[in-house]
Amino acid sequence: MSDTKQRLLEGALAALREHGVTGVSARTIAAAAGVNQALVFYHYGSVDELLGTACEQATRQRVTAYADRFAAVGSLRELLSVGRELHEAELAAGNVSVLAQMLAAAQTGERLAAPTAAALRMWSDEIESVLRRLLEGSPVAEVADLPGLAKAVAAAFVGLELYEGVDHDGGRQAMAALDQLAVLVEVVDELGPLARRALRAKIRSHLKDGSREPQG
Repeated sequence: MSDTKQRLLEGALAALREHGVTGVSARTIAAAAGVNQALVFYHYGSVDELLGTACEQATRQRVTAYADRFAAVGSLRELLSVGRELHEAELAAGNVSVLAQMLAAAQTGERLAAPTAAALRMWSDEIESVLRRLLEGSPVAEVADLPGLAKAVAAAFVGLELYEGVDHDGGRQAMAALDQLAVLVEVVDELGPLARRALRAKIRSHLKDGSREPQG
């Protein structure tokens, strides 16, 4: 990648952090990058294309930077601890704000929807791989939709930035609730063999009942 293209990518992120998505334009991006605004269209075709590429590249770099931390996680509470650390670091760097701005813009901008969804998938895929490793053999894994749970966790950490902006205590309460859920899962996993078998049977029974078609 040329130096100019990389400067434009970094300029797009800087413009998002400073102006928000409603204030981003070829002019504000070029000013942040220190280049002529015509280069936005020469290299990327449109502002939306540049923003999408910048979001995906930045997210890939951040996921890669945390890969070793995720790989070392040994429990759900450790996963949430890493998540809190990641959230605070990304919040301070303005990266959570960038993703939140992209999500907001993607609601009405179709060209931003695909790259924003791809960025979220990078986080949820990483989280899902950790959940599968941690919950292997757990009764919880038999009832939990792990891909869906991973997406929920990823969405929660992005959404917390918006929530804390209007209700800081509420955001902390939401995080504490995730901690309580992690404790509950750990308690289930610490049950003895007989209790685990009974729990599995109960889960299977509920799943079977839930899958039955209503009669009448």
